Amino acid sequence: MKAMIFAAGLGTRLKPLTDNMPKALVPVGGKPLLEHVILKLKAAGFNEIIVNVHHFPDMIIDFLKKKNHFNIHIEVSDERDRLLDTGGGIRKAAPFFDDHTPFLVHNVDILSNVDLQDLYRTHMQHNPLATLVVSRRDTFRYLLFDADGQLKGWINEKTGETKPAGTIDTNCWIKLAFSGIQVLSPQVFELMNACEDKFPIMDFYLSLVGTQRINSYVPPHYRMLDVGKLNVLDEAEKFIKNLV
Repeated sequence: MKAMIFAAGLGTRLKPLTDNMPKALVPVGGKPLLEHVILKLKAAGFNEIIVNVHHFPDMIIDFLKKKNHFNIHIEVSDERDRLLDTGGGIRKAAPFFDDHTPFLVHNVDILSNVDLQDLYRTHMQHNPLATLVVSRRDTFRYLLFDADGQLKGWINEKTGETKPAGTIDTNCWIKLAFSGIQVLSPQVFELMNACEDKFPIMDFYLSLVGTQRINSYVPPHYRMLDVGKLNVLDEAEKFIKNLV
């Protein structure tokens, strides 16, 4: 099975740590974030992984070499010339996903207890364009799903902005927060042909809610942590210990 790890971000919320290293190599519990995600993917049966890089790319490449690519097939999608955002990053990695089967995408700064095998099986059973790991948690930006778990829109409750634009009655939908983990069907690449080189994957999904099925996946007893800010690092140390 194949997967992609988003590791190209600048990690601005983790400054000053990321002034000298990529976010992917910020240590938590004695291991870089990238290692935690690779080991989780490997344990779930994902044995071919591509990692996109931009910020201190050579440090990530050297780290993977030092670890002997964790004894699985790992490639790098080099975005050092230009960050392509999440959608553009996936499309650039399209040649890696040449087996015409669904693949998983995982943010490097997300730690969780999600069962990746069950997530992948669920996607295969229902065969939507994408399956998004979501949860009920406090935020101000929500994805909107119907009772069948299909994506219908997005809302920023601070500003009132909605997507698709003009979405009026948001109270009839279920509000869930995206967790940075998803499974995509290979059909996404054909649909991405109309996009610019750089684009966010969520805007891409929201442009297709009228024609494509994009499903939610709410893990049972879900615990996750977004390790994107300095004040979360101490919590992340405890979180990792409790996941073992």
